Amino acid sequence: MIRRLLTVFLGLVGFVASFTPAWAGEGGAEFVRIWPGWRDAESFERIGEYFGRGENSSGQIVLRTQPETREGFYFLVRVKSTVPLAAAKFALSVIRPDAPEPKAYSFPAVLPAKETVFQLGLTGAAWPGGKPANPVAWKLTLVAGDGRVLAEHKSFLWEKPAK
Repeated sequence: MIRRLLTVFLGLVGFVASFTPAWAGEGGAEFVRIWPGWRDAESFERIGEYFGRGENSSGQIVLRTQPETREGFYFLVRVKSTVPLAAAKFALSVIRPDAPEPKAYSFPAVLPAKETVFQLGLTGAAWPGGKPANPVAWKLTLVAGDGRVLAEHKSFLWEKPAK
C-alpha cells in the first residue's frame, strides 16, 4: 500500500513539474517594466528625514553611482525573479547626450524570489553636469553571479535595425 502511494505521489510530482517553465529552476528573472527618467534630489526626501531618520526608499532598492548624491538620471526597474539571487548585478550601458561612446556602469544587487523594484541612479559625475537630459540610447542587462544573462532590455536607438 505504501509503495503504491509513493508511486502515485512521484507520478503526480513529475506531472506538475512538467508544467513549470524551464527557466523557473535555473534562476529565471525578467524585467517587468523599466522607466528611465530624471529625478531631483528633493523627490527622494521623506518626512522622516526631518526627524533624524535616514533615507526612506519606500520599499524600493536604491543603487547609485555616487551614493551621497541623489540628483541624477534613474532607471526604475521592476524585476520578477523565481528564485533568490545573491550575487546578481545590473550592467547598464548608456550613450549620454554629451558623448557618442557608450559608458558602462555596474550595480551589484541581491534579488529575492519575488517582484522587486530597483532605482538605478546615474548620479554625480556619471551624469553630465547634473542636467535633466535624456540619454541618447541605453541597454540594461541583469547578470547572475555565474555570468549567465538573466534578462536584457534596450532602448529603440541602441542598435541599428536589421535590414
